Amino acid sequence: MRFVLILMMGWGVPALAQDTPPAAQVEQLPLQDIIRQQLDAFNARDVDLAWTFASPMIQGMFGNPGNFGVMVSEGYPMVWDNSAAKFMAQREVDGRIYQQVMVQDTNGALHVLEYAMIQTAQGWKIDGVSLLPPPDVGV
Repeated sequence: MRFVLILMMGWGVPALAQDTPPAAQVEQLPLQDIIRQQLDAFNARDVDLAWTFASPMIQGMFGNPGNFGVMVSEGYPMVWDNSAAKFMAQREVDGRIYQQVMVQDTNGALHVLEYAMIQTAQGWKIDGVSLLPPPDVGV
């Protein structure tokens, strides 16, 4: 069953990638680098580094790297302990870029997250992350 789910999710990735608007494709690599670096920082438990990728709004909400790290470890365990990430669809809405990322946790479960990205004077920053519902799978 797990193989079928992974296989079906793999079939959906090319279709999602085709929906990416051309303007967003130009920004895709820098955005992916920011997200990947933050995921790597969480794996290394370098919360101070992970904090630098958060937008001013996120930093204002949590106040310091320690509070931010607690929120991620408790609210997004698949981000805190990720073993793989695959970049999927990307879209732009009102100046924000939304990047979908399929993350595998350390137990092998797959999760699809959507990262809201904003441009700041310091470059692209992560302005929020949403866990998307799993796709419906028929058997």
